[in-house]
Amino acid sequence: MELEGRQALVTGAGSGIGRATALKLAAAGADIAALSFGADEVAAIAAEIEALGRRVLPLVADVSDPAGMAEAFKTAADAFGHIDVLHANAGINGTWAAIEDMTVEEWDKVHHTNLRGTFLTVHHAIPLMKARGGAIVITSSINGTTTFSYPGTSAYGATKMGQISFTKIAAVELARYGIRVNAVCPGSIATNIERTTIMRNLEAIRFPVEFPKGQVPIRNGQVGEPDDVAEAVLFLASDRARHVTGATITVDGGQTLVV
Repeated sequence: MELEGRQALVTGAGSGIGRATALKLAAAGADIAALSFGADEVAAIAAEIEALGRRVLPLVADVSDPAGMAEAFKTAADAFGHIDVLHANAGINGTWAAIEDMTVEEWDKVHHTNLRGTFLTVHHAIPLMKARGGAIVITSSINGTTTFSYPGTSAYGATKMGQISFTKIAAVELARYGIRVNAVCPGSIATNIERTTIMRNLEAIRFPVEFPKGQVPIRNGQVGEPDDVAEAVLFLASDRARHVTGATITVDGGQTLVV
């Protein structure tokens, strides 16, 4: 198995892309520290990983909370000693609204989860990875990095572009330790992230663009599955990607080619 004997930590592991990645890495032989905001979600994914015969460490924390993340990584350090693979995946859509309508609190909430959360995750993982090297994969998005046609996504898009810059700078900074840092940019993926989305008065700022029927060219227009992104994460986490760092892999079925 590709990741036999390695240890991975995945944030947002309770659902969607994080859950699919945690299971994919476990199936490839890794032991998993599964971190998510909801205790019930963490317990559920932990049971699935255990059923695969892998060691699992359930961690409950809000990625935007410095104290909570420090405690979670201390627990991981005590239990695992080191981390070989990190998937900084947790994120929210937050509020989609016109810039002039958006409140500071709404803006900050998205940035705290998506950008501060990414920083805190990588910040605490580095001491656990420096001695052995490893792979960090950050979940960004096509929205705000390649696609800019969805109204009201200024806060979300800014965080996603910020993650790409963070990825590239971290790749250079951490190369001396043998730590590779890459990003995946999913397109439309069948997850429940919409439940964290508040859409307000978007018609007033919607640009009159006509999307093609079925925005995803491949697979007869079907949106992707979390497992499609998890496959890309597994590749970046494995030795097959040993010469890949600072890169962005778009996983969108060609969506950015037509929208």
